[in-house]
Amino acid sequence: ATRTKSADVERADSGIGQMPARKWRTRASETLSSLQAWEAHRPCTDCGERDLPAETDVQNCNQRRADLCEKCRKRRTERKESVLEFVNTEASYGEDLRIIKEEFYLPMQAAGLLSQEQLLGIFSNIQELIDLNENFLEILQEEIDQAFDQGDDDLMTVCIGEIFLEFVNMLPAFQTYCLQQSSSVNMLNALEKEKELLRIFLNVSQNDNTALRRMNLRSFLMAPLQRVTKYPLLLSRIIKATTEYHPDHGSLREAKSRIESHLEHINMKTKQEGNTWTLRSFRQDSKKKREVINIEMRETALKTVGWLREETRFVMEGSLQLAQPPDGQWVKKGSKTLKFQNMQVLLLVNMKRVSESSLESAEPGPVKDAVLVLIRDKNNGKFHLLREPLRLSNCIVSTDPDCDDTFELIEIRREAFVFRDSDRARTHHWFRQIRRYSRELGSWKKRRNALPNIMISTPHTRP
Repeated sequence: ATRTKSADVERADSGIGQMPARKWRTRASETLSSLQAWEAHRPCTDCGERDLPAETDVQNCNQRRADLCEKCRKRRTERKESVLEFVNTEASYGEDLRIIKEEFYLPMQAAGLLSQEQLLGIFSNIQELIDLNENFLEILQEEIDQAFDQGDDDLMTVCIGEIFLEFVNMLPAFQTYCLQQSSSVNMLNALEKEKELLRIFLNVSQNDNTALRRMNLRSFLMAPLQRVTKYPLLLSRIIKATTEYHPDHGSLREAKSRIESHLEHINMKTKQEGNTWTLRSFRQDSKKKREVINIEMRETALKTVGWLREETRFVMEGSLQLAQPPDGQWVKKGSKTLKFQNMQVLLLVNMKRVSESSLESAEPGPVKDAVLVLIRDKNNGKFHLLREPLRLSNCIVSTDPDCDDTFELIEIRREAFVFRDSDRARTHHWFRQIRRYSRELGSWKKRRNALPNIMISTPHTRP
């Protein structure tokens, strides 16, 4: 009886009667039910939809994949298959290149069937393509292995687009090979008719060498052309299976655009040289045409400066307005007395390679040289240089606070140039980039940093 009374007193002192306590328990039960319902219909981690499958048992379904809706699960599977297809076909292409070198080029060279000049005419820059393929494939395979080691079975951390853009210098190598393909086949046909030993060697190789899969040399020589035209298709498959929120989505689209533009450029070059064959055609639009023009300008600039392609970085390129102040006169850079003309300008930087064996270095080496290449607009279908490239190691770049829509570049003991862009912000960006590299170069760069201020503060006034 005493226990009953104390219990009654305690319940009365707590202020919770029988009805409120029942409501509290009901509310807690409803909350638990809501949490369980949310868990059963939690949003997909990829798209945010709530149509997940009912089965979430860890023993029957991987927990990470259980957070995906059926559509995203299928998309991840398709993306993984597309990524592996890209890597596996790159490996197969590399094997064909190895066969060209080891089963044809080296035996023909060792036996003296052809001269070195004839071998070069038939096999072109096959060694350059082999080196690029080995480096490219090595990085791709490392990314795949690292993803699996980290438990990324769907290969979502593998960014094919970023890797492709790092190796974009392989596209001009494909261009060199493709443009020479027609003459290579013609030379091979002529030599095969002329040289009986060569004809016997090619026939025996095709029929008796199991590594060749009963394919002849001409079929293997087509491998680079087939590979470069397959890149857009492979990249399209990966893009289709990659959500737009993926960090590699933009790089994939850029990589696809770059390879399509290079293929259009190759087709244009083949027509100019009178060849009848063309690579797979792509849809023409203004962006791709603009990129084709950029490729032509880059080739012109590289040929002019004579730098290695893999050591050259194109920092900026585009149209600028240029004027040259009259000799011996100070004129206000923004005044109407200056006559501006449109000019294509490319800022090239020569970087030292950190690794001699491959291109995998993410950090560029120190700057060896930097130039500004000035190209006139097209005349008779060809680009022409305004003058020899401006070496930034011999230049001073400055701007006038009273005229912030232009900047001035003075080549020591030679000429002065005034530049501007139609967009003021872009003018400032050009100025900052050119000034940055001009300050890094030259044995007298410490003294040069103060020169622009001295020149602006000079007692001579500008009318």
